[in-house]
Amino acid sequence: MDVSVTPRPQAGPFFTISGYTPLSVQMMMLRYWLSHGKPRRLKQLPADGDLIIEETGRETIPGGTRLVRYSIGNVVWGRESLWLNDRQELAAAATYAGNLPLEAVRDEYRAALPQLIRSAVADRIRELGTIHADSGADVAIVNALLIDGNGGAPIEGASVLVKDGRIAAAGPRDRVAIPRGVRTIDAGGKTLLPGLWEMHAHFAQVEYGPAYLAAGVTTARDCGGEFEFLTAVRDLINNRGGAGPRLILAGLVDGSGAGTFGVNWADTPEQGRAMVAKYKAAGFAQMKVYNRIKPEVLTAIAAEAHRQGMSVTGHVPNGMTAFQGVEAGMDQINHLGPVQQAVRAVGLEKAVQFFKDHHTVIDPTLAWGELLSRPRDVEITSFEPGFSKAPFTLTSMIGTASGQGARLAESFRIVRALVEAGVPVVAGTDKAVPAHSLHRELELYLQAGVPAMEVIRLATIGSARAMGMERETGSIEAGKRADMILVEGNPLQDFANLRKVVRVIANGRSYDPAKLWESVGFKP
Repeated sequence: MDVSVTPRPQAGPFFTISGYTPLSVQMMMLRYWLSHGKPRRLKQLPADGDLIIEETGRETIPGGTRLVRYSIGNVVWGRESLWLNDRQELAAAATYAGNLPLEAVRDEYRAALPQLIRSAVADRIRELGTIHADSGADVAIVNALLIDGNGGAPIEGASVLVKDGRIAAAGPRDRVAIPRGVRTIDAGGKTLLPGLWEMHAHFAQVEYGPAYLAAGVTTARDCGGEFEFLTAVRDLINNRGGAGPRLILAGLVDGSGAGTFGVNWADTPEQGRAMVAKYKAAGFAQMKVYNRIKPEVLTAIAAEAHRQGMSVTGHVPNGMTAFQGVEAGMDQINHLGPVQQAVRAVGLEKAVQFFKDHHTVIDPTLAWGELLSRPRDVEITSFEPGFSKAPFTLTSMIGTASGQGARLAESFRIVRALVEAGVPVVAGTDKAVPAHSLHRELELYLQAGVPAMEVIRLATIGSARAMGMERETGSIEAGKRADMILVEGNPLQDFANLRKVVRVIANGRSYDPAKLWESVGFKP
């Protein structure tokens, strides 16, 4: 068999690289770029599209070493940062693998990693600096179909007044006085809803911020990432230094050893309590426990977290059941798998009653499972239209498997039973197709038999309540933070309309979703 390939002639410099690549190869790429005159664009093969490489700064780290920082686009989704020392050795990197942050640093520069990550985050924010809110001034939205998030009947012809980033008034037009001179947006009968909550994010890069806003997400809970990156990007976004949803952080902790996740470990109760103190001091709202946490360490983490005013979410640790995890102090469970195991062990009715009695919050992440485990002959776009709008650097990384159908049917039965019983269910994606998959998650709940209004409620005020923030946000009511979305059509009549976001107001600032999508490489 002839497997020879005729190479395509190339005009100008090029480098052989495609997608997530060993850092040593990226170091060689930078050396090649430098030796060829620092071209603005560098052809990459075999992938389509050009690499964009820029020098973004020079910084001195502890010990007096000078490093040069580079921003690189189109190797992965978004941009990554690499640092070279004066010998053109790779000093550090801040990139992504599987849409999770990947950070690397030479041993001799390890102490400088927090400083380097802050610089990289600042670069990403600056590169996205063209994304400005249309206005942060007071505004009135009139002639809207209002779904306030509390589950009541929609209000036709409603008005909402936003003042100083807060909802000053909301309701029928004759009950909302609009001051003279306030900018007015005529909704034209479109539907105004509370901003959506993404309750299982992995906010691994700043590009998630504009993408989430574009999809109507105004609050996101991160369920475990790199400490330095998360705290830096949270502070920038929450202080209006960048475009993105309000970030709520859950601090990841695992046991040490082979297969551990992350670099924050606790193998003893004392170490567990120390991790709680670390995350609490950094402003995290929750602890997230992972697979290798021992039962006695989980108990210690939960007790200390509760004492500090934090809640506990995460994976049910290996060797424990969901019942044991909750009894040890877990307030919330990530993913439906442990709940499914509980149902198989004692039956649906008993399992659901247990979680109801313990007020356990469940985020099922059905869309992630559907995406990765779909039958091979099923096109992703047949159930997730957002896939066709995503850049190649993302779509090329999504895998496949088979046999999802039967498991999805079982998941539907459990989710419906949980919601009907009053067990708090919240919507999250665990990545999947960034931002778009939150809508798919909600659509799957609808397919499970959950009424459309209840799906909207659990994605708004229900999520705020799960995080103890219902007095601050989650519904369109006077006094609350102005987090709202305007969508074409009525999602109660056709739930697909929830994807048709035409205006996002986050913390009182108004954004055009099309511009947000385009800023991070998506088609609107």
